[in-house]
Amino acid sequence: MKKGQIFEGIIERVDFPNKGLVKVEEDEKDSRYVTVKNAIPGQKVRFIINKFKRGNAEGRLLEILEKSPLETRKPVCSIFPSCGGCMYQTMSYEEQMKMKEGQIRRIMDEAVDGEYLFEGVKESPKEFAYRNKMEFSFGDEYKDGPLSLGLHKKGSTYDVLTASDCKLVHEDMNKILMCVLKYFQERKISYYKKMQHVGYLRHLLLRRGDTTGEILVNLVTTTQEKHDLSELTEQLLQLPLEGKIVGILHILNDSLSDVVKSDETQILYGQDFFYEKLLGLEFKITPFSFFQPNTKGAEVLYETVREYIGDIRDLTVFDLFSGTGTISQVLAPVAKKVIGVEIVEEAVEAAKENAARNGLTNCEFIAGDVFKVLDDIKEKPDVIILDPPRDGIHPKALPKILDYGVDRIVYISCKMTSLARDLELIQQRGYTVEKMTAVDQFCETVHVETIVLLSHKSPDSVINVKVEFGEGDDKISLDAIAERAKKYQPKPKVTYKMIQEYVEKKYGFKVNTAYIAEVKRSLGLTMYDASNVTEELKQSRKQPPKEKAEAIMEALKYFEVI
Repeated sequence: MKKGQIFEGIIERVDFPNKGLVKVEEDEKDSRYVTVKNAIPGQKVRFIINKFKRGNAEGRLLEILEKSPLETRKPVCSIFPSCGGCMYQTMSYEEQMKMKEGQIRRIMDEAVDGEYLFEGVKESPKEFAYRNKMEFSFGDEYKDGPLSLGLHKKGSTYDVLTASDCKLVHEDMNKILMCVLKYFQERKISYYKKMQHVGYLRHLLLRRGDTTGEILVNLVTTTQEKHDLSELTEQLLQLPLEGKIVGILHILNDSLSDVVKSDETQILYGQDFFYEKLLGLEFKITPFSFFQPNTKGAEVLYETVREYIGDIRDLTVFDLFSGTGTISQVLAPVAKKVIGVEIVEEAVEAAKENAARNGLTNCEFIAGDVFKVLDDIKEKPDVIILDPPRDGIHPKALPKILDYGVDRIVYISCKMTSLARDLELIQQRGYTVEKMTAVDQFCETVHVETIVLLSHKSPDSVINVKVEFGEGDDKISLDAIAERAKKYQPKPKVTYKMIQEYVEKKYGFKVNTAYIAEVKRSLGLTMYDASNVTEELKQSRKQPPKEKAEAIMEALKYFEVI
């Protein structure tokens, strides 16, 4: 088998995330599995080998030759299957649940030490129209084609399909999208081209309260052009919507990276927030506040968390990576105290406001990196809730969290492979996976939210033994020796990969190892972190752009290299 070869086969199963497995018979004696993305179990597909390394083969889907027996439904939107958003809408919801359960079990059975209780996948109360937040992109469907506004074509970072009838969102959002698109099409306004870094229109960020019907419209553009948006505002306010637009914002973003962020926000109408209700509590949500995208599914998720954490009436709870404090506030009425830690300051301020609005006085929210903030918190937790970003917990932060040695940890993950990686260290530190379940927060897609209850097994009894070395006044205890040893422990090695991951997570763009080496060279630091570093990297390289150099410097400061 080699790159460029074309094969046909049946997708035997789909592993997370979206990795279809096809068995290929190369000859009578030799066969191997090839990973083919964007397929459904049971489909007969035609594909080309585009990667082949160390015996592992990946194929790019060329054509679906035969539908899967599991495809019992007709597509629900006009851009399926070209759109990469809803992969499984032609499967019954029951079959989607079975597939996701299989994906979780295959990963977790390998990651978990010993037996554990798996309680299946809980369905979302709403299969369609469940998303309360959507980021749509401006672009074109093909090079130099008419302006489009919607979602990226499957496997493409440039081609954008107009999502005029997206079924993941409320119809109100589709009406707003088409109003905005028509307005700019008629005026032939340019969109931002990511490679050339020129153009005006970037994104349309829509947020709608599932329970309140309140809508926040956020138009994201560059500052390269200036347009009067008053007429667009009027057109939006005249739309026949089931909900109500409470705010229209113009967000200015000149970042080179393709992320939705604000350099400046202008209010064109109303306010820069809306309200949503969840489990009897009210939450104020701003454009960039984290809030579970499926409100009804979030209620199932948080009720499960409350069940897993057990009786906390006299306990202090740490809610780490707390976002806008939804979990903290759901738990506060049944806890002694809840302390939430979140790196996004805007989210923390929203959490404080929400807690006050809901009459909760036993919540405290702290803005900062979990790794650094834990050193400053005087209180010690009795139980810990972990709800980290998609990539899991930073390897420097996780040991510090585990050092508390709490009896129970509830870990919530939207990426089961990151969860599996973190479980390795958690279990090494004496924790046992008691039980696990999942909530389908992202119907029709490859994603699912997994919840794990971990307990720390303490010994039934403890024998204290005092150990000292030396004689007379020169005696020194074992604890004192251990403290001395800590002072001489070398700092954890900071790798190029750690710097790259930090920069991409914080700034939304990638930096190569050569750029990192150049920055370290300019600071007089050792440039290499591996004995087998390539000769190419050792050679003089072009200086990194200012933006990337500054990002690398920030990463070096974060890891205390400088």
